[in-house]
This record gives sequence, structure tokens and C-alpha cells, in this order.
Amino acid sequence: MIRFVSILLFLLMSLLGVLRAPAYPFWLLSILVTEFPWVFAGITALLLVWAIRGDRYRWASGVAGAAAIVLFLSPVVRAYGVADGLEGKLGDAFGKGGEGTGGSPFRWWKMVTLYGETKVAYKTFQYGVTDGVPLTLDLYKAQRPGRRPCVIVIHGGSWSSGDSRQLPELNSRLAKEGYQVAAINYRLAPRYQNPAPVEDLRSALAWLRTHAEESAIDTSAFVLLGRSAGAQIALLAAYTLDDPGIKGVISFYGPADMVWGYSIPSNPLIMDSRRVMSDYLGGRYDAVPQNYINSSPIGFVTRRSVPTLLIHGKQDVLVAYEHSVRLNQRLSDSGVRHFLLTLPWATHGFDYTLHGPGGQLSTYSVEKFLQAVTNR
Repeated sequence: MIRFVSILLFLLMSLLGVLRAPAYPFWLLSILVTEFPWVFAGITALLLVWAIRGDRYRWASGVAGAAAIVLFLSPVVRAYGVADGLEGKLGDAFGKGGEGTGGSPFRWWKMVTLYGETKVAYKTFQYGVTDGVPLTLDLYKAQRPGRRPCVIVIHGGSWSSGDSRQLPELNSRLAKEGYQVAAINYRLAPRYQNPAPVEDLRSALAWLRTHAEESAIDTSAFVLLGRSAGAQIALLAAYTLDDPGIKGVISFYGPADMVWGYSIPSNPLIMDSRRVMSDYLGGRYDAVPQNYINSSPIGFVTRRSVPTLLIHGKQDVLVAYEHSVRLNQRLSDSGVRHFLLTLPWATHGFDYTLHGPGGQLSTYSVEKFLQAVTNR
């Protein structure tokens, strides 16, 4: 009986590869299930062999185990579908530099690689002080000579937590590809509210320009990259700062329409999204509607907006996938170069690893986008 029950538990876990997580612990588990599918499929296969050899429920175990393995591996199958033609789609969206440098968007063997990216050392600098709060950034030096484009990374954390050390693997990867990478810290809610983070990002840009010579930064080629709350900051800054040095913006599962987002709160068993937004914007929507309007990147899109790469999973339970769909449509209507990378199986934070299906496809798209908008 215990063998059959074990397989049933894995069958239930496998459903997280096709259904949205119902509560916070299941959301965390869903990241592992969808980005390390081969691990869960392998464990299920071992349990299946164990059950078939000695359990009286062997036939039921066989059916349940086979179904679980199929569901666990479904992100892999769908990843190959997304990868098919991705290089050409990015080339169509962003033109020269967006295609043609080889490499497959998704590889099975890379997914099962156990080692991580080689880390690139960083140095921490203070780029400003506001209200007695020191503002710092971590600078990863490009592993290629000469002045290089600079990617500014803005962390997530519901605008109230997180720091520049969040998910650093991509920072090292981009530094090895020849980009200076500045991962910044900014003032956090509820003490500080919008537009404080955008003002901090502006200060970081000014500091990087001032220190461009010793940091080998090409000040005509900045790209903003944000995750979750950081993506809202990145998008808003890219569309409102009117900085000619900003050549593009990348949003990982970011909220783009704060007004619409307030109207469809997330599952309270995962996150109280209305409270999070209220802390960041100084109150509920009915109390300070203009603050929500002013913090919505979608409302600042014009035909002059910078090229935009949107990356979002359909199973996101913290920031609805529809945020990126709505922004994608607004960018289309405005004639802005853009692309929405849709990952049907992925949830919030899927890029925890660069080796999983979502991690590989998003990293590939980021690199192609950077090549295109920085002419590298």
C-alpha cells in the first residue's frame, strides 16, 4: 500500500506542471517541478519499478506512475515547441543582432547538467545616499576588453524586500558574454513609495556614467532588466526617463498595469497583492487612484518607447500573465519593437535556475535581445 500511496503523491505533484499552485508552499514546489522535471520523473520511475515488483496495487501504480512521468516531462515537450522558430521570431522582432549567432534555445543535456554557471566576481559601490539610506550596486565586470554595454538589474520582492544578490546566476552569465552588469539596491516600501525606486535607478545611471571610464562602460548602451516588482520599476523608468542611453528593457513577469492588477487580486493563500500594492502606492486604489495610474508602465508607452522583451509564464500565481499580454498589445498598437516570450508551464520565479526549460529559453532570449539592441 505504501508504494501505491507514494506514487499517488508524485502524481499529485506532477499536476503542478499543468495547473496553477493553490497555495504558497505549492508555488515554491511548482518551480522545482517545472524547472527540474527530469529529477521528479526519474524518482517516479524508480518508485514505479519498486511498486510493480511487490505491491498488490501494481496495475493501479503502473497507470498512476506512467501518468505522473508524462506530466512531469510535459514542460520539456512544450519547451521544444517554444524553442522551435524562436531565433527567427526574435530576429523578426528586433532585427539585426537578434539572430544568426548559433546555438539551440533549449537542450535536454543542458537541463540535466548538475553544475551551475561559473561565478564572476563583483565589487560593491555606493551610488548615492537618500534620507540617510545608502544606495549600493554590485558591479560585475565584463569578461571581454573595451567599453561594453551595461545591463542594470533591478531585483524583485514586492517592492518591500529583496536585494541586489537575488538570482545572481544570470549576472555572471551576461558578464561572461561581454556585458557590464550593475545589480542595484533601491529604497523599499512601505517607508518609500513610487516613484522612489525610479528615482534611485536614475541616480544609479548617473553614477555609472560618472564612473564609465574606470568601469569600461559604453554609456550609449544601457539596458534595464527587472524581475517581478523590479520589472515594473524597469519598465516605468525605460518609458518615462527619456534617457537616450537606454536602448531596451527586459521584464521578467512584471506587473505592467497597476490599475487593472488591483482589480484582479492574486490568490490570498499565496500573496495579498492588494496590500502589497497599497504599501507601495500609499493606499488602496479608491483612495489614491492617480498613484496607480502614475505607476503603470502600460500608460506611458508611445511610438518612441524603447524595444521591449517580455518574459512571462502562463501559470504565474503572483503576477498574472495577462499583465504582459496587455502590455504586449499596447506595444503592438504603438509600433514599438517588442516580443513576448510565453512559457505555458512556467510560474513566477521560474528562472531560479538557468538550466531548466524556462531558464534556458529566457536566457537565450535575453542574450539575443541584448545583441540586437546594443549592436553587439
